[in-house]
Amino acid sequence: MDRIDLFRIFTRVVETGSFSKAADFLGMPRSSVSTAIQMLEQRVGVRLLARTTRSVSATPDGQAFYDQCVRLIVEVEDVENLFRQNHVSPRGLLRVNMPGRIGRLVVAPALPEFLDRYPDIDIELGVTDRPINLVEDGVDCVLRVGPLQDSSLIARKIAELPLVNVASPAYLARYGCPMVPEDLIHHQEVHYASPGTGRMEAWEWMDEVHGLHKHEMAGRVTVNSAEALIACCLAGLGLIQVPAYDVKADLQAGRLVEVLPDYQAETLPLALVYPHRKHLSRRIQVFADWVVDVLSRHGVENRHDKS
Repeated sequence: MDRIDLFRIFTRVVETGSFSKAADFLGMPRSSVSTAIQMLEQRVGVRLLARTTRSVSATPDGQAFYDQCVRLIVEVEDVENLFRQNHVSPRGLLRVNMPGRIGRLVVAPALPEFLDRYPDIDIELGVTDRPINLVEDGVDCVLRVGPLQDSSLIARKIAELPLVNVASPAYLARYGCPMVPEDLIHHQEVHYASPGTGRMEAWEWMDEVHGLHKHEMAGRVTVNSAEALIACCLAGLGLIQVPAYDVKADLQAGRLVEVLPDYQAETLPLALVYPHRKHLSRRIQVFADWVVDVLSRHGVENRHDKS
């Protein structure tokens, strides 16, 4: 087992906080992972991991060593790719995660194009509206909508998602169409509760004079996924505010109707989030650039930020 292999095993143990999880991720016996860590600690002459009955974490020396290992692994992968037959093409497995409807409506349909363009990259695509832990789950990057809560992660803002206010024709036939925000006291909303925090989102709109307004609306149904939110709206259960790409087809087909077009909520930031500062792999770079292009085709405003 060479040093880079040892480094890879060590970083995975730190990231998962577990010998067993690291072994499962790497497809090797737990005993081999344990032996590799012992070899590495003997090589460097310091204790790298603090072990308890429930978890494994990096010591201060181990954390400093981990940061260097991440840098070295990325650099070695880049050097190896220089001399491959198709050296201009990045390679390897890219594990990405994103909200369900972005994955289903935007990314998955366009994915054959990405795989044709980068034949040496394989994609492991996870879709969920719930926040995930990049490190513990072994994910290379995630697409996240809305403000970021974890300051330890690095975000590349790639787009702004405009929101629209919509209702079904059946709902409007029953309750009438709101014309100004003051009309909302007579209407129902399908409430959306954040799957991460459980907090219910208020109805919002912006104006040039007073800025952001929030209104707590009545509603009898609460959901925690975009799929359920739109399904309930289609069923006539209330108004919703939703990213425009989510309901583009429903609006075009007349299944939903836009309301209060002059009273829109703030756009939502869409960011590509990854764990390590400075050492963004070539795989993630090309995936991010491709996603920006795909989103632009769906009418999503490009706010490409490589910082």
